Amino acid sequence: MKLATKTQNIFRSAQIATLTAALVAISCGMTVANATELKNLSSSSPSTGAAISLNSNQASKHANNQSDAAPVKIDQIYAPNIGGIQQAIEIKTDDAKRPILLFLSGGPGSSMMPNAMVFTNALKDRFTIVQWDQRDAGKTLQLNPSPITPSASLMGKDTYEVIRFLQKELHQEKIYLLGSSWGNALGFYIVRNHPELLHAYFAANPVVSQLESEKQLLEILKESLKENATASQELAQVNIPFKVDEDLFYLRKWLFFREGKSFATSAEFKNGFMQWSKTWSPAWNEVMAIDLPKTLKTVNCPIYFMVGKNDIQTSTPITVNYFENVVAPKKGLFMFSNSGHQIHKDESAEFQQKIIEVLDTMQMKRN
Repeated sequence: MKLATKTQNIFRSAQIATLTAALVAISCGMTVANATELKNLSSSSPSTGAAISLNSNQASKHANNQSDAAPVKIDQIYAPNIGGIQQAIEIKTDDAKRPILLFLSGGPGSSMMPNAMVFTNALKDRFTIVQWDQRDAGKTLQLNPSPITPSASLMGKDTYEVIRFLQKELHQEKIYLLGSSWGNALGFYIVRNHPELLHAYFAANPVVSQLESEKQLLEILKESLKENATASQELAQVNIPFKVDEDLFYLRKWLFFREGKSFATSAEFKNGFMQWSKTWSPAWNEVMAIDLPKTLKTVNCPIYFMVGKNDIQTSTPITVNYFENVVAPKKGLFMFSNSGHQIHKDESAEFQQKIIEVLDTMQMKRN
């Protein structure tokens, strides 16, 4: 009876966390898989490493048959053992010989899978597209909640294991890696520790010096919302570095309000955010300690920064300054004039075109 009760509590917590991730993800422009999709995934999952969902009748062959004349097409979700739990990895390609492009979702606690076609409809013709639901997010959360509190360092190691799985499954030595917002905490772990695995790294609206970025955001919000008495009162309470979960909540609440997201002032959003914080505050505190200009002055792989001109959530000036000073074998900066923190949504066509341009340049050099 005690074991059954414990199991029920775990999955009840998982359901609450899924709802919370949905609230936070919506605020960040991400989505999480719907409940029916997650239920079907969980009930159909087989042994570790097998494909757990097949969305195309053509995905009948694996990459180890690449010597065949016909291109190998894959449209599958896998659940390999990553970091001691099953984690959901989606692979989509019309030709498994195409270079791998792995997306690292923002959040934390959100998924890019459901809306991926919006920002990969052009990329899919040039890459093998890989989406991964990180621990305690999306399909991975439904499969199995993380038995330990997620952290940036733990999930950096997860990222390494995901890449090694892709190398083995698709028989490619290197991949292209793209981190979005929080995903850069994981991406730069790979850049720092395993650059030999990467053709190139794309840092989209990255966390670079997040403590300083949050300080700048607080001042911008105080100035722009100074006529709003409630906003002024709550923002005046914010401590940086954060001391309590309300510090980050008030910053995000009024950032989203400033962006026109009226739900940010609702009780439901606050409740969801505070639930989210119970899981993710430790990881976000790690992010607050990231200061790449001091700790990662040289990288040993090509790196390309993709920055929204109007992004104040991860400071654009801070990112530009880091780009100008970091030493790399090859580097580039793409500024998106009509974007804030969600380039892949705001300018999806241009976002994809810049990635394809990098691919073309690198393939020309290799040829």
